[in-house]
Amino acid sequence: MLTFTIEDFHRYFCCCARRVGTMFFLLEKRDGTPIVVAGPCWPFCTFVTVPLIVVLSGLVGYLIVLNPKSGLPSWFAAIYFSIIAIVLVVLFLVSCRDPGLLERVTDEEAADNGWFWNEQVGSYRPAGAMYCRECQALIYDFDHLCPWTGTAIGKGNMKAFKTFVVSVNVLCYLSIGLVVYLVLTRIT
Repeated sequence: MLTFTIEDFHRYFCCCARRVGTMFFLLEKRDGTPIVVAGPCWPFCTFVTVPLIVVLSGLVGYLIVLNPKSGLPSWFAAIYFSIIAIVLVVLFLVSCRDPGLLERVTDEEAADNGWFWNEQVGSYRPAGAMYCRECQALIYDFDHLCPWTGTAIGKGNMKAFKTFVVSVNVLCYLSIGLVVYLVLTRIT
């Protein structure tokens, strides 16, 4: 029965995915290692973050960069649209990469190796791992859960996350600069 909850949403769109906590393994290697992972906030990333990037920068690109009356050189369009592509690729790398999920370890020998018992997961964990409540999983070098990227940020996707933050800022400031340029050239 359809109840229109987030569970129904996940069941409909991620029906064939293996679930670990609230993370979905959309594509795996034969040994079960995840290749493409969707985090617990994937709908926000899909329906808010991506449209914001595509629509707003697309409007700036169409109305300013590609407009022959703007006075911008034609090579500028190649740079601007390349930055948009880089932002989208890096966003995919952050949001669809394994953030550093750890398997459950219930063997008491792990405690002898300096691992700690985590009651929330019912597993031993190494010193650098933390439990993410939203993901309901242990993540190595867990930093935070980012709703904009739709997933947890940990050791597995931290470099891509930092690249995303820098590239989306470059795109944002460049777009704002283009709008200011257009307004200033129209006024004078």
